[in-house]
Amino acid sequence: MADEQQAPTPVFQIQRVYLKEASLEQPNSPAIFLEQQQPSVDIQLGVEAQSLAEGVFEIAVAATVHTKIGERTVFLVECKQAGIFEIRHIPQELMQQVIGIQCPQIVYPYLRANVADLIQRAGFPPVHLAEINFQAMYEQQLAQQQQQQAAANGQA
Repeated sequence: MADEQQAPTPVFQIQRVYLKEASLEQPNSPAIFLEQQQPSVDIQLGVEAQSLAEGVFEIAVAATVHTKIGERTVFLVECKQAGIFEIRHIPQELMQQVIGIQCPQIVYPYLRANVADLIQRAGFPPVHLAEINFQAMYEQQLAQQQQQQAAANGQA
């Protein structure tokens, strides 16, 4: 028993969380401030992951918030919040879940705060991004990939 090699201890550490990108456009200001009509709000979210080095990953969560009154843009905010994570000695079957679920859950609250702050600093009431169930989002993306692979295999 003593001769058996112990499995290395799993490592999951946040190295850094940072605002990677932020932009704000309000092409119809200042006239748009006089509008009384409620704008429509379209919010798009995405998650990106890339390997930086052995066991080190950058996970980024991006949001685009586009508000319009009719066809006129009130404001457009694009924001990307990222984190650098050290992830080692985690079983391969769990690695994608850590990258696709746990890491975005850590980064997302920073993104929410930065988006609300940027919009408020632009002179508008803040838009608070809703809570996201990254597990459900991950499972949905996995199901879509499996459907695409099945369709591709059926056509080949």
